[in-house]
Amino acid sequence: MAKLYFRYGAMNCGKSAVLMQVAHNYEERGMQVLVMKPIQDKKGEEYLISRIGLKRKVDHLIQKEDNLFLLWKDRLQNFSCILVDEAQFLAREQVDQLLQLVIKCNVPVICYGLRTDFQTNGFPGSIRLLELAHSLEEIKTICSCGKKAMFNARRVNGKWTFDGEQVAIDGFDEVTYESLCPVCYFEKKEKWDQFKKSVKC
Repeated sequence: MAKLYFRYGAMNCGKSAVLMQVAHNYEERGMQVLVMKPIQDKKGEEYLISRIGLKRKVDHLIQKEDNLFLLWKDRLQNFSCILVDEAQFLAREQVDQLLQLVIKCNVPVICYGLRTDFQTNGFPGSIRLLELAHSLEEIKTICSCGKKAMFNARRVNGKWTFDGEQVAIDGFDEVTYESLCPVCYFEKKEKWDQFKKSVKC
């Protein structure tokens, strides 16, 4: 029986690279995969981009209004697996639709994404995947201190920030992210909170 998988991890843990390796493994054995990602992920546009230099064009950019079950249920005869990158940007309903594809079309779906945002809040797609996936797997990475990274911290123009929208709007500031262990994350957040209090005073 096919399953819905959610493989999650902090920023820069290699999720996209792992997805492309899985796709290569299927294709090396003569099988076809369907690779998708939500259009909200602007990095690489219609390509998956890995920080180690791997690149692959997606087969489908998921639009916000897409019903993934209706769109693909009659088109999966030749596919052995569906791979979804940046799955945190999926709508809750789209995760439900992926589960329908798994159950009704007997095709495994493997989703890769973040569990939480830079404020440690869950993304809608990730929350639904944690609720529904048959299998959960953490892809691990390390903090600059050497401990296991769990959280994603945001920098705007080189400065740590813990305020703002869940998804940063492109084009206004230089926004970067760093994976941190809980100790380093909350140390930086405490300094940020103290800075905000001093500014208000």
